[in-house]
This record gives sequence, structure tokens and C-alpha cells, in this order.
Amino acid sequence: MNELDRIFRLQEEREFEALALSVFRRQAAECAPYREYLSLIGCNPQAVERVEEIPFLPIQLFKHREVYCGEGAPEAVFTSSSTTGMTPSRHPMASLALYERAFMEAFRRFYGDPAAWSLYALLPNYLQRKGSSLVYMADRLIAACGSGGFYLDQYEQLIADMAADPKPKILLGVSYALWDLVEQYAPKLSNTIVMETGGMKGHREELPKEAFHKILCEGFGVERIHSEYGMAELTSQAYSQGENRFFCPPWMQVLVRDVNDPFDVGRQAGRGGLNIIDLANYYSCSFLQTEDVCRLHADGSFEVEGRIDHSEIRGCNLLVQ
Repeated sequence: MNELDRIFRLQEEREFEALALSVFRRQAAECAPYREYLSLIGCNPQAVERVEEIPFLPIQLFKHREVYCGEGAPEAVFTSSSTTGMTPSRHPMASLALYERAFMEAFRRFYGDPAAWSLYALLPNYLQRKGSSLVYMADRLIAACGSGGFYLDQYEQLIADMAADPKPKILLGVSYALWDLVEQYAPKLSNTIVMETGGMKGHREELPKEAFHKILCEGFGVERIHSEYGMAELTSQAYSQGENRFFCPPWMQVLVRDVNDPFDVGRQAGRGGLNIIDLANYYSCSFLQTEDVCRLHADGSFEVEGRIDHSEIRGCNLLVQ
């Protein structure tokens, strides 16, 4: 069994530890920006013996460097959404089959066989640009479901199509588009999961999640809102099935760091900067220091509480040229 197969068949915490350290040492040697970063902060990869000792790469580096250690040219390059004048992140994807394996296996763990669902994707700002990993994922999931589709602002058509569909449904939408939909039509949905994927993208005011989800619940007539946590720099996704509590697939874990000391990282429950281990980031970097603040719970789930103020993460400027 190769290492990637072992990653997707993880069962025990000790297996995660061993694989994380193995992936770390390989990426420390083969991923040039990560190797340089480790050298600049004085880290000897061979001296790292525990997951908590692994340095996490500031996610801003995906904007400025080619974070990649695949054997050949990448099959695709996913990019982040960005406001005018900002540099998007670029995530070279060595294997689209690997990306598809990660999101398909995660979806099955949380929602079962895709063929049992119809997926309706309301992702206007993602559909209107190139390089969106979310659009690629939704497209393949729609195909696996065998029903559903993409929508921009055809709200009436979306409502009609969903009403005529007898299958259980997932409405996956960017936050501001879901808000627009309930504000304009307040369609009462049946046999449907509403899943927001974050991002007002400057279109609407940012609200606390609890308040925003209350608006969606009342507008759609559902008891709770599901959420998907992902980003261009990741290969995997975490899912919340209510109350903004996200759970990761077994090959992905969250740690918290002191927001004033990026090297003070722990796996204990608490609040701090969000660090992510995504072992499916096999051909880039699996150890990412994000710009989000989270609350980690004892069961491994986490809540995203917002962005770190002025979040040019300290340490990023070491490698920005």
C-alpha cells in the first residue's frame, strides 16, 4: 500500500502521527518554499519528533511562491477569489484524481452516497471566474448525484427546479447569494439541506454566524444550516451539520496557535489561530497556518470565529520577494 492509500485509510491517531511526520519530512526536503522557510526559522526537520513541533507554513506564501513538490507539471492550478488589487493564492494540483478522491470520500463520510442526493449549486462569484476548486468539486458532485445543477441569479428557475425534484436535495450556496434568495423569495424548502460555503465577498455586510444562520433558517423554513469549510490552498474540506461546528475527515486535523506566537501550537481544546494539517495536500504543503481564528473542541471539531485582525501573518515576509 502506498502512502496516499494509507492516508485515505487512516483509522487510529497513532497512524495519523506517523504519516504526518513522514509527509512533513518529505515536503521539508522536496517543497522549495517550505524547505527555505524551515531553514530561515532554524528548524531541523530530522529533529522534529511530534506533530506539535512541525512548523506551519503561513498561508500567504501561496500568493507569492510556487508551493509545489509534484514529480511533473501540475494538472491544474486552483486560485482563490480576491478583491480588486489583491493577489490571489495559487495552489498547483498535481493530480485532479487525488483532489476528487479527497472530496468524494469526505462527502461520503458525512452525507453518504452522492447518488442519493441532488446538488444545486448557487455559486455566482465562483462561476464567474476561472480556477475555482469549489466549482470543480461541485461539478463532479453534481455528476455523481446525477441531478441538480449550477445557477447564477436564476432564482425563480432554481426554486422551481428544486420543487419539482423528488430526491433529497442539497442547496450549496455562497453566503451572500443565499441571503439574496431568502430576502427576495423566502422559498420554504422541503427535503433539503441548505449548505453555505461562506463569503459575503463584499456584496453584503458580514454578520455573526448565529445571526446569519437564523435569517437563513427562517427564510428557507429549515431547522439548521450546514456549512462547508474549504479554501483554494487545501485539498480537503471540513463540514458542519449545524451550530457552526466543523468536523474533519480522518486525514485532516486542526490545531490552535497563540495569535501572538506562531510557533506556540497545541492540539488541546481552546481558542487561537487556526492551523490545519491536510495530508491530502500531498504534493504541496500539508501544514498551513491560516488567517482565521477558531475555537477547538475536545472532540476535534472546531468553530471559525473570524479573521485575525490585520492578518498579514508574521513570518510570511521571510519568503516574499
